[in-house]
Parts: sequence; C-alpha cells; structure tokens
Amino acid sequence: MFKNLQNIDSAFKHIRLLALGIMAGSLLVTGFVSYQAFELVRSARERIYILAEGKALKAFSAQRKDNIPVEAKDHIKMFHHYFFTLSPDDRHIKEQVGKSLYMADASAKAAYDNLRESGYYTRMVSANINQTLHMDSVAIDTGFHPYGFTYYGTQRIIRPTSIVTRRLVTRGQLRHVDRSDRNPHGFLIEKWETLRNENIKVEKR
Repeated sequence: MFKNLQNIDSAFKHIRLLALGIMAGSLLVTGFVSYQAFELVRSARERIYILAEGKALKAFSAQRKDNIPVEAKDHIKMFHHYFFTLSPDDRHIKEQVGKSLYMADASAKAAYDNLRESGYYTRMVSANINQTLHMDSVAIDTGFHPYGFTYYGTQRIIRPTSIVTRRLVTRGQLRHVDRSDRNPHGFLIEKWETLRNENIKVEKR
C-alpha cells in the first residue's frame, strides 16, 4: 500500500514536471512566433511599391534623419533648376519661378523682384533667350540646424547669336517645414544669396 502511494506520488511529480515543461515550451514557441510575426509586419510596412510608367517599383521607408542629406541636396537642386531654367515665354517663366518660390523664403522673392524690375525677364522674352542650369555640386553642413549650404552650378544662356556659359555660386540655409504637394522635401531655403555669377566663355552661333 505504501509502495503504491510512493509510485502515485512519483508519477504525479513526473506528470507535473512534464506539464511545466510543455507550458514552458509553449510559451517559448508563442514568444518566438509573436516576435517573427511582429518583424514580418514591420518589414511589410517598410516595403512599399511605387507605380512609375506602368511598372511597380519597390521602395523602402526610412527615418527622416537617414534621408536628410539626400532630400536636402535634391531640394536645393530643384529650387535652382526652377529659378534659373527658363524659356522665352512669360507664362513659363512665372510657372517655373513660382515653383521655386514655394521652396524658399522672402530672400528668393526679393531676388526675383529685382530681376523683374530690372527688365531681365522682359529682355529674355523679347530676345528669345533660353536659360538652363546644371548643378555641378552642393556642399551641405547637416551638423547644425538650419543647415548651411553652398551651391555650384553651370549656367548656359542661349541667345540667337551666341551661347554664354556662366559659373553660378550661391549660398543659404535650409530649415525644416511641413511637407506639402509644392514642397515635398519639407525644407525651406533661407537667407539665399548669389556669391558669383560670371562668364566662363562665349561661343558664337
């Protein structure tokens, strides 16, 4: 009788240990599966697809601080492109410069007003002058906000009788603002000024 009770007690202990082992294993498996599911969902959220020209292109999201140099460089590039790449058409000039003014503060508006009042755009239209700008490089200091930058570009002014190539150097600061359709990078150029805008060569046509 006593031996039977010992066997029952031993069996109960074994069953209890087995049950605890099964519970611990279940918790480990559940925890692992939950972690993997969380990682899968997070990975899926970071993966997006962009439809471009009928093709689905994979893209990945990232924290803004990881993209600041890239977005800042593109913001500066596009601002200068809109401001300086012009055709001899009043409407085109207003559209291009208008796009650039959404990306900068009053310093850019002041530069535009000075050019307009001096008759620069009127002469461009009347003389059928095209103007393009190619960015050579841009130096950005992202160590401190607002971010200081210096832009280096090559400007081509195409006249009916000549092509003028000019060196353009500007500087300013970038400040964070809310993103919008007209300002997708979420930056605003401040204290913008032209340091150099001088002829490199003149070619006859």
